[in-house]
Amino acid sequence: MKPHVARKRFGQNFLVSPGVVAKIVDAIHPLADDTLVEIGPGLGALTEPLLARLDHLHVVEIDRDLIARLRERFPRERLTIHEGDALAFDFASLAHDLRVVGNLPYNISTPLLFHLAACADHVRDMHFMLQREVVERMVAPPGGSEYGRLSVMLQYRFAMERLFLVPPGAFNPAPKVESAVVRMTPRPREALVVVDEALFAEVVKEAFSQRRKMLRNTLRERLGEEEWAELEIDPKRRAEELTVGDYVRIANRLSPPSDRPRES
Repeated sequence: MKPHVARKRFGQNFLVSPGVVAKIVDAIHPLADDTLVEIGPGLGALTEPLLARLDHLHVVEIDRDLIARLRERFPRERLTIHEGDALAFDFASLAHDLRVVGNLPYNISTPLLFHLAACADHVRDMHFMLQREVVERMVAPPGGSEYGRLSVMLQYRFAMERLFLVPPGAFNPAPKVESAVVRMTPRPREALVVVDEALFAEVVKEAFSQRRKMLRNTLRERLGEEEWAELEIDPKRRAEELTVGDYVRIANRLSPPSDRPRES
């Protein structure tokens, strides 16, 4: 079989460093009976060492050439290949205690993270390699330029930890940017106190739509001076200055009174 040529339209940068592969697999620490799915297995750099520890592995791959290579290399009773776009795949259908891993394509990383967040109730943990800049935004605290909509939405749903950096030379072809590995662990359902998660998402999106403007302007259609006073939030602040908890309180204040959580 001819060598595979990386395809830009799929954002393919294949991991080729054995040392980085070993660090990622050790961080995941897969056990034999885990239900684990790998997004974008590519040439199998992670697939092979994962299968060395697992009884069975699921993978999601869109590239038919790579699928053919995976089928030739691994037995079907050990590897289930789900052919298609990860953005459209129903991860929740695989298990109720799912583990998700992958070297995510940079060109779809943000929408894919939001897609995966929607099935977090079925997930034990996720380990991803992403562009370093994206990981920094994911884990950023309030107050800086890296803190934004992605930070708030993911930090509400997950506890996250940046594990280690990965240099461009660990890939072929080498990207122009550094990468990083992040661990995402869903927060327990009882810790999620937003009344209306769709409304919460709308509020966060609106607040960061013009992040240099004051909140009294970006959210003027939703809150007046009286509501800001009740929330004890200065409307002259900007979106990046509010904590995840602040956004939760705003969204719950905007929910119908009968739906709001009772004060303890």
